[in-house]
Amino acid sequence: MGWTWLFWALLILGIVLLAVLAVRFFSSGPNRGGTGRGQGPGTDGPDPGVSAARRILDERYARGELSTEEYTERLRALGDDT
Repeated sequence: MGWTWLFWALLILGIVLLAVLAVRFFSSGPNRGGTGRGQGPGTDGPDPGVSAARRILDERYARGELSTEEYTERLRALGDDT
């Protein structure tokens, strides 16, 4: 009976630890599983040299919403046909 308090203390400590880990995991947002330091190398971050319209156009083309002809035509219209 002398060691029963240790069992309950470790059990409560384990439950608290699991709760803290669950809260951290589920509240970390889009950077889930990361270090919290932002995007790392090799990730697709916004390019400061590209306009917002060009980024939207690129995303729509990547999703398949635009054909290649539509994409190149709209690039020309933006003046961004590089």
